[in-house]
Amino acid sequence: MKTEISNNIFWVGVTDWDLRQFHGHELSTHQGSTYNAYLIIDEKVTLIDTVWTPFADQLLSNISEIIDPGKIDYVIAAHAEVDHSGSLPAVMRHCPEAEIIVSPRGLESIPRYYRQPWHFRSVKTGEQLNLGEKTLTFIEAPMLHWPDNLLTYSAPDNVLFSSDAFGQHFASSGRFNDEVDTAALFAEAEKYYANILTPFSPMVSRKIEEFLALNLSLNMIAPSHGLIWRQNPSQIVAQYQQWAAQQPNNDAVIIYDTMWQATRLMAEAVGEGLVTAGISYKLFNAAASDRNDVITDVFRSKGVVLGSPTFNQGILPTLSPILTDLKGLKFKNKIGAAFGSYGWSGESLSILEQHLNDSGIPVVVPGVKAKWQPDPSDLEACRRLGISLAAAMQNNPA
Repeated sequence: MKTEISNNIFWVGVTDWDLRQFHGHELSTHQGSTYNAYLIIDEKVTLIDTVWTPFADQLLSNISEIIDPGKIDYVIAAHAEVDHSGSLPAVMRHCPEAEIIVSPRGLESIPRYYRQPWHFRSVKTGEQLNLGEKTLTFIEAPMLHWPDNLLTYSAPDNVLFSSDAFGQHFASSGRFNDEVDTAALFAEAEKYYANILTPFSPMVSRKIEEFLALNLSLNMIAPSHGLIWRQNPSQIVAQYQQWAAQQPNNDAVIIYDTMWQATRLMAEAVGEGLVTAGISYKLFNAAASDRNDVITDVFRSKGVVLGSPTFNQGILPTLSPILTDLKGLKFKNKIGAAFGSYGWSGESLSILEQHLNDSGIPVVVPGVKAKWQPDPSDLEACRRLGISLAAAMQNNPA
């Protein structure tokens, strides 16, 4: 179903209520998502983005409510991933002479994805395209979150089509941020940032500064996923600036797994020590917790504590995806500690401490090892670990 979001600018995308995993199985999407595509009707008809491949027919149906898809003059392919471009072949069958607008890096990605004899035009930051009454200005946005991302600004409507930036995986019957619960919306936007954009934070900061320096009026931000920012759109820009600065809250996350409850008891004792010293925490069993939700809380927190029994001279495998994320996401301004139990060889503690250090999360407190089940002295050592980590957090402002 189409929605007119501004004068002769229509949302023609698709709401995917059932989506629960995105990027394969990389990201959980508890709230579903949308694939946002936008149709601009002017002397020249322009489609900004398409939708994921399975929804091509619905996209074409939405466009056909407004105009014959064969009358599309330009398709702006802002990003090559198939959640954006998957329906491009279906669209181009209706308008084979349309020109496809891409970023310089998109000139590499889109043609190699589809290998079709389409007409491409590469645009750089500051280049413009006159449609008649409306003029589009293009802004390259490398690593938000691929090298090929392209932002498009429409005047005089003052609408920024922001590709992946400022989006969220949030399915809704409404289209705009003022039509849903604000706290829930920001929670999904933060999860999206934490799990996808964190490693590119320096580039996010620079791109926002570059955009603000253009002094463009901003009535609306229309991302590729989720709700359109209509009410106070600058609020999400300001929030991105804060997230990109990576200044965490002064609390902690304890992530562990257990076989026979030894490391669970140790994790709880570490938490007792943190609370005793005035630091709040969240406790996550890696085997029972959503990895992306855990990572979002790590993003928010200064202290990171890991725990595992020794298993096959290593750690329990349920922790491995989280450890991979910790290293890849390049979190800043965090400090860490670790603990572990063992029966025979006891390597888990050193493995966890090494991984924290390799992830840029320096270990600031000596770890605790307990053989078999922790005795009262082991649990007291865990409490002291929590107290010592709390002191380090309070003495090391981010």
